[in-house]
Amino acid sequence: MPRMDSFVEYTLELLEPLGAVQARSMFGGWGLYFGGRMFGLIIQGQLYLKTDDVTRADFEAEGCRPFIYRSRGKEQPMSYWTPPADAEDDGRRLLPWARRAVDASNRAAMKKAAKKAPAAKKAPAVKKAPAAKKAPAAKKAAAKKKPARVRRS
Repeated sequence: MPRMDSFVEYTLELLEPLGAVQARSMFGGWGLYFGGRMFGLIIQGQLYLKTDDVTRADFEAEGCRPFIYRSRGKEQPMSYWTPPADAEDDGRRLLPWARRAVDASNRAAMKKAAKKAPAAKKAPAVKKAPAAKKAPAAKKAAAKKKPARVRRS
């Protein structure tokens, strides 16, 4: 496992008031996890926080930027955005943005779980009464009975 750099350690210190935040290395960067769910990303010395349809407008209004990576010659924006500039080095100002990211992560997990669940619950299957069984002796007799042979001349 790669050794954490000083920026990752510093970010974890800033996020201590949030609770037990963990950093795990991934794809040349670090994923930030709270309650087992990823809510942040540190890559190339920059912190990005999870957004969704509920929170993205707040990040945009503060002039934050999305994390964008290049894939097959195209830019692919992700749902992780920088925190506001005044919050990057101030744990007190960063905390509400980190909470928004944790909330967005939780909503994404619930949305994903809802997609996996069946759309409508099926009514429990009604047990049918067992069909009348043939008597065992009749089954054996039918099995032993061989077709009559046809003689050819």
